[in-house]
Amino acid sequence: MPRLLRTMARTAAIAGTATAVSGRVAHRQAGRWQEQQAAQAPPPQEPVYAAPPPPAPAAPAPSIGMDEKLAQLKDLGALKEQGVLSDAEFEAQKARILAG
Repeated sequence: MPRLLRTMARTAAIAGTATAVSGRVAHRQAGRWQEQQAAQAPPPQEPVYAAPPPPAPAAPAPSIGMDEKLAQLKDLGALKEQGVLSDAEFEAQKARILAG
């Protein structure tokens, strides 16, 4: 029986050594392969981006008739009387309506 155990131990030692050597060889070969691939690959280039197109010119606001301006001013005055708009907001909106 001791002879069988000794044979099993020897076989296990040989198999373990063979596995370790095989792993180191495979690791070394993989490292060499990566070095070769890195040497052959062209250097990375920075991407070239195209400039965005210029913004389209703003279309002129359609001019509204005097009747529409008066209606907007009346609505604006009603909002001011209700307390929805402050004096400054009212003046700003009135100027916008009259300018457009």
